[in-house]
Amino acid sequence: MKFKPINDRVVVKPAPAEEKTKGGIIIPDTAKEKPQRGEVVAVGPGKDGNALTVKVGDIVLYGKYAGQEMSYEGEDYLIMREDDILVVLG
Repeated sequence: MKFKPINDRVVVKPAPAEEKTKGGIIIPDTAKEKPQRGEVVAVGPGKDGNALTVKVGDIVLYGKYAGQEMSYEGEDYLIMREDDILVVLG
């Protein structure tokens, strides 16, 4: 990773949107929902001496409208505050 977030910011690579329903119905691009799950790829040092609780490699759930979208070298990422992360899975 050639970038490092500052303070309490976290960079998340969103999981790909679902292509099919569990029943096998293919979802068209216009009906796909924005994913709310992703993998942490970079974390900042923390703010006011408080270290972050998430680490690189964690799979997280975040709010539907959380974060700022960013593209870097053809990949899509979200930059968000650690407070926007709802839960760490696994």
